[in-house]
Amino acid sequence: MTDTRSVLVIGGSSDIGHATALRYAKEGWRVMLAARDVEAAERNADDIRTRSGVETLVQALDVLQTGQLAGFVAGLPVLPDTVVCVVGELGDQLRAQADPELATTIMRTNFEAPSLLLERFAQAFETRGSGTIVGVSSVAGDRGRASNYYYGAAKAGFSQFLSGLRNRVTLAGKVRVVTVKPGFVRTRMTAHMKLPAPLTVQSDRVAEDIFRADVTKPRDVIYVARRFWLVMTIICALPESTFKRMRI
Repeated sequence: MTDTRSVLVIGGSSDIGHATALRYAKEGWRVMLAARDVEAAERNADDIRTRSGVETLVQALDVLQTGQLAGFVAGLPVLPDTVVCVVGELGDQLRAQADPELATTIMRTNFEAPSLLLERFAQAFETRGSGTIVGVSSVAGDRGRASNYYYGAAKAGFSQFLSGLRNRVTLAGKVRVVTVKPGFVRTRMTAHMKLPAPLTVQSDRVAEDIFRADVTKPRDVIYVARRFWLVMTIICALPESTFKRMRI
């Protein structure tokens, strides 16, 4: 193996995953994309190879198959220096309220499965003595809202998992954990939504902030859309008696 650093992007078929992998590739990092939709990930990999000239591999992974996660980590051709998890499923709140299976999928996809997978990487990184874990959570987890409380609850759990994991690995050694809260991002997942322009960013902006928080300006928790930090601080400070009457 060479001394070239490597990154694994989990959710490599997504817009944010593609942009993030490309950002690392432009700095010469070897790239691996993991995704359930292997064909879409291969298309992203082809684009990354063409635009960067960097070796880009694709690994099949369904994070909901939690019994296979340990084997996935052990079977990688190389243990990456950084793992970026952008797995997520916005889902449909109204449908989820009537469909327990859909609600379960939303919660497992956004919280349970990525948490269990990142725990495996944390342990592998601790054994090696180095590594960075980047988890993409959401501002939706800062306070529950009627419009997306299944998704928000799952992201709240994921944020708390990342916080606890960061506390554990920081005390144990040189492993880092970064929590990223993008806010609104213009992607295929949000294409049907009318998003507020001042609070909306593009995938490449998320990718740039992820790379900076990992490599050039290390951070623990970042809000990509800076205004969202203030927005969520205000929302979280509202008394429950006021908040429960709001339509947000």
